[in-house]
Amino acid sequence: MSNGPLVKQQGSMMPANLRGPRTDRIRSASTAENITEFLVFTLGTARMGLPLESVQEILKLVAITEVPRASHEVLGILSVRGRITTVLDLRRRLGQPSVEPTRHTRILLVAGSDETLGLVVDTVLHVVRLREDEIEASSVVAADLPEHVLGLGRPRRRDAVRGVVGASETKGDSGEAEVIVLLDPDPLLRR
Repeated sequence: MSNGPLVKQQGSMMPANLRGPRTDRIRSASTAENITEFLVFTLGTARMGLPLESVQEILKLVAITEVPRASHEVLGILSVRGRITTVLDLRRRLGQPSVEPTRHTRILLVAGSDETLGLVVDTVLHVVRLREDEIEASSVVAADLPEHVLGLGRPRRRDAVRGVVGASETKGDSGEAEVIVLLDPDPLLRR
């Protein structure tokens, strides 16, 4: 698990000390201190998080080659250091309308159990370190949440935010502690 800050490398941001591409559920991803790190990003007004260890790299939006007759979620493919990667519009994947990209739009290279895919997100914000008591599991929140939702994160500590990428705030616009929808990359990336 990565405990270091995000570092810039050849036009992209990636977690320092990042190792294995495999991501497991919250319990197994926790550190010895029972802290789990999530990369927080936005889709519209929603703040979402993926386990930091599943995020291999953060790329600026680049030209994506369209693939004829691909599903509507697939934006196309791109080559990352010679490796062809499929890029999905995460908004479409989650049933939200697409929007025009901005200068804040990023592609997250995320490792699932089967492959690594690119996910287009609106803005990458920061890394948050959540203790067990700051995570509400999806089974507690609601019984009918999709399987790609691990639960909700509610950081309560000022030192929970690390490795600020795109914003330094820890609270939402209303001044309330932010609520982060925590995603499970395996079912999210399953095709």
